Amino acid sequence: MNLLDNINGEVSHILQKAIDGHPPSVDEAELLFNCTGQEFLALILVADQIRRRAVGDIVTYVINRNINFTNVCINRCRFCAFREDKDSPKQFLLSTKEIENKTREAINMRATEVCIQGGLHPEATLDLYIEIIKAVRRVSSDIHIHAFSPMEIYHAARKEGLSTREVLKILKEAGLNSMPGTAAEILVDKVREVICPTKISVKEWIKIIEEAHRLGILTSSTMMYGHIESSRDKAVHMDILRNIQKRTRGFTEFVPLSFIHQQTELYKNFSSRPGATGMEDVKVYAISRLMFDGLINNIQVSWVKLGTKFAQFCLNAGANDFGGTLIEENISKIAGSPSGEYLPPETIIALIKDCGRIPVQRTTVYELIG
Repeated sequence: MNLLDNINGEVSHILQKAIDGHPPSVDEAELLFNCTGQEFLALILVADQIRRRAVGDIVTYVINRNINFTNVCINRCRFCAFREDKDSPKQFLLSTKEIENKTREAINMRATEVCIQGGLHPEATLDLYIEIIKAVRRVSSDIHIHAFSPMEIYHAARKEGLSTREVLKILKEAGLNSMPGTAAEILVDKVREVICPTKISVKEWIKIIEEAHRLGILTSSTMMYGHIESSRDKAVHMDILRNIQKRTRGFTEFVPLSFIHQQTELYKNFSSRPGATGMEDVKVYAISRLMFDGLINNIQVSWVKLGTKFAQFCLNAGANDFGGTLIEENISKIAGSPSGEYLPPETIIALIKDCGRIPVQRTTVYELIG
């Protein structure tokens, strides 16, 4: 029996279209976000089928290290519990020697990537970002530097009186390899006005991402969900990402980020939901696989946000990448995540094999290793 035979006609039609190579529209994705029961199960099976068609049974992972170079930030994003004021006793700004030491530790743990992000320090000039890159390069000329979100690029440009394109070009010449597509949160301005009112607008985020892509700087793409956004907001966000990808082909992956709510102002004072439900998490992975079919092949589970058990389950709902070892993770931990800071490669491999899939180490830009 066809798995779509006994479900709602409209949902069945959308899923059959996806199987036939026609991704859902925004309206159709919104409908899928509200499905339950047999429709929900059919969505998972179709997403898994499309995943297998797109990338086969390989599940990739990267050995990397996070370096959060400062927690001082002039922005006051309400979903963030990481930021501190400059005069806070908890504030820090890593020295170049500390960054060198963390890079050396990463290399000793066989890392191929350092992922560098931080708060918007009021005294952070472009020279600081360049010095961070140089500190890593003093230790290794080979390790991949995945660093600086669009918000950090905007901050550096604002401080220096330069265009964001000029900042990107300078950082690339200094040794930047790729960028995290964070600071996206939800790409709907009315949502951003509540969750991150001092952050760049949707238009500004898109501009910086497309500038990076056109300069040959590949980026990830992300979505933070499970707070005040609607089903339609998530669908609109994914549609914006896939339209960027049609224009630039610069996204390497999509990384859904489930909102960690416990210690955040957004949850305590602005009545956000207490994070996503398990159903919502699975739908995000499954629907993103359908919406990005033919455009973004790699969909990453965030074991820090989901926990390792549920991240493993989402490999059966459209995802094909287990993310990184991280070694150090501060932002989710401070917000309330209980999932830890480091996952050894051996554990990642075992979790992937338990799904009947094939674990393969990758580079940041999805070149397979070994």
